[in-house]
Amino acid sequence: MNRHVTATLAAGALLAALAPAAASAAAPSAAAPSTGDLQRDADAIHATGATGVLAEVRTDRDSRTARAGVADLKTRQPVPWDSYYRIGSDTKTFTSTVALQLVGEGRLKLTDTVEKWLPGVVTGHGNDGRRITVKNLLRQTSGLNDYVAVELGDGSGLTPEKFRENRFRPSSPRDQVATAMTVAPQWVPDAADPAEETRWGYSNTNYVLAGMIIEKATGHPWAQEVHDRIIEPLGLRHTMTPAGSSYVPQPSATAYTRFPGRTDLTDTSVSMGAGADGGIISTTRDHGTFLRALMGGRLLKPEQLAQMKQTVAVTDWVPAPGVRYGLGIAWRPAGRCGGGIWFHGGTSFGVVSESGVTPDGRRAANVAVSTFRLGGDGQDAQDKASMRLVEDALCPAAR
Repeated sequence: MNRHVTATLAAGALLAALAPAAASAAAPSAAAPSTGDLQRDADAIHATGATGVLAEVRTDRDSRTARAGVADLKTRQPVPWDSYYRIGSDTKTFTSTVALQLVGEGRLKLTDTVEKWLPGVVTGHGNDGRRITVKNLLRQTSGLNDYVAVELGDGSGLTPEKFRENRFRPSSPRDQVATAMTVAPQWVPDAADPAEETRWGYSNTNYVLAGMIIEKATGHPWAQEVHDRIIEPLGLRHTMTPAGSSYVPQPSATAYTRFPGRTDLTDTSVSMGAGADGGIISTTRDHGTFLRALMGGRLLKPEQLAQMKQTVAVTDWVPAPGVRYGLGIAWRPAGRCGGGIWFHGGTSFGVVSESGVTPDGRRAANVAVSTFRLGGDGQDAQDKASMRLVEDALCPAAR
């Protein structure tokens, strides 16, 4: 799986969730990392070539922030402390939380098929909505192709000019699913074969469909359910679903993309909006508050939180071996934390979001990096530096 190609037009990123054994690991000390440690790690991300970095660590006692680089290459002003940014596929954790709340209310079942809720939508070229469940969608085990990858291929042909030409082109959830249906699936799940039920492949199409099912089950737009169930109850005053708007509120850092075959960075701060797969705009503070509330048991009943943490192995993501994916949340080993940490991650044009939270929800770390290298040149180094910051922030007592 190419994390950065499949992430681009909607939101992509990699993720995994905690294996049952890791859920019982001892939580680290609640002491926050020193500001110096956080600044050192933010500087290390900037040193990989990122234009701007904003990081925040929140605990049940206090918070720490750090920034590096500049908000804009022309003005050379620092990154605003309260920057808004597109969190990309970190949106998927919000979407999964809403779906699991509906499961807890008896309004939706993880065993429901896509065909039950969206008859005739997943069909053609061997795609079969009768064989795909809500659980398959949320766990990325449906076998459906990513509509972004179908549109972009490997991304090598995308240029700044093509980006500007298409950045305001509307694309509805049904259009996105229809794009994915133009090619045969990678596989079709088979409930009678346990091996097929755990076969994993990242696809933004899964979460577009999950958003459509949420709307069908509630009678309300996906964005309204996210607002009423998560944003408003948690007081996330700087988190929003932009409803198709291509603009990010101010203050924010300019988002830059390096396109394949180019050595310069292109201002892509005006980007295409997205929905249940990657449409949320937030801040490091609000996103950390959400993650802490989720793992702290404030958003899901114990049974549904346990379902979220039931994972399958991810075998094709090089930057973080051992990743496992659950229902819209991911887990990766972090021995210094006494087991592992929960995370997701998100990418959109010009912005990469990295995050992590301890299993008990007492500590969360969030990083917004306003540079994305389409095609991967230098992106792995940036990602590894971001993940290092998150792990250092969540496991400071072990350093």
